[in-house]
Amino acid sequence: MKAYHADRHLLVLPLGHTFPASKYRRLRGVVEGWPDLDVAEAEPAGDDVLMLAHDAAYVRAVAGNGLSAAEQRAIGFPWTEAMVARSRGSVGATIAAARAALVEGIAANLAGGTHHASASHGSGYCVFNDVAVAARLLQSEAGPATPGTSAGPRIAVIDLDVHQGDGTASIFAGDASVFTLSLHGAKNFPFRKVESSLDVALPDGCGDAEYLAALATALAALWREHEARPFGFAFYLAGADPHEGDRLGRLKLSAAGLLERDRTVLAATRERRIPVALSMAGGYGRDLDVTVSIQAATIGAAIDSWRQWKNAAI
Repeated sequence: MKAYHADRHLLVLPLGHTFPASKYRRLRGVVEGWPDLDVAEAEPAGDDVLMLAHDAAYVRAVAGNGLSAAEQRAIGFPWTEAMVARSRGSVGATIAAARAALVEGIAANLAGGTHHASASHGSGYCVFNDVAVAARLLQSEAGPATPGTSAGPRIAVIDLDVHQGDGTASIFAGDASVFTLSLHGAKNFPFRKVESSLDVALPDGCGDAEYLAALATALAALWREHEARPFGFAFYLAGADPHEGDRLGRLKLSAAGLLERDRTVLAATRERRIPVALSMAGGYGRDLDVTVSIQAATIGAAIDSWRQWKNAAI
């Protein structure tokens, strides 16, 4: 299975900053060398590609140190060349994973899931929206529409980060070619939600059983959509932040519950032969080793699903 990283450029942040900048490199250190996993560095996304989902003025402002102090505060990072390079690379890694998944059924970005970035601004540690850019690129690369059809595959975004995917929802609002599903904490950031195609808001303290039941109901609705108008591709944001040890999550899932979540999503997409690109999304554990182990388990589940996808094709 292919996995892509963009951790060459490490953010230098103030002591005590809640963003775990070292997590992605640590995750790569754990999974690199695993059997059946091919890890490679991604090519960064250029301006033209980023503008498939973002306003040109915003892309230029990020690239050219033109963000205001307020815009930088909303993102949560000070502007640096490393911030720009890392953000471009993270989008590039999701693009590479999406292209690989089209061929092999499943692939991963060892970072990504920057779902708070909207077309015109960043937010919540998200500069560019990697999934939105990759979705638009896949659709554009499929070629122009023919009479009676839409251009490119219909896409499902399965967002299981603990925070609602408001940026993704805003970018695809009113667009029937992308179905956005967000399962998230009701009282968590962002405090003003943007309506997704399907939102499932969960109470503080939600544990494994309640979460997995809500996921089953949400996926049943998603597959009814698939039956009416099939999805040709899916993006899965496999956040570790619903974990009970997360500083920002407010839910109470165990590591075993999160692994069951991953297996449920991956089995459902595999059984329907929907290619899927994973992004790791959020994870802010009090013990960062626990967060990394959860996301490594997600990669392990993806490798298992990739093997089953390949075997089914023989």
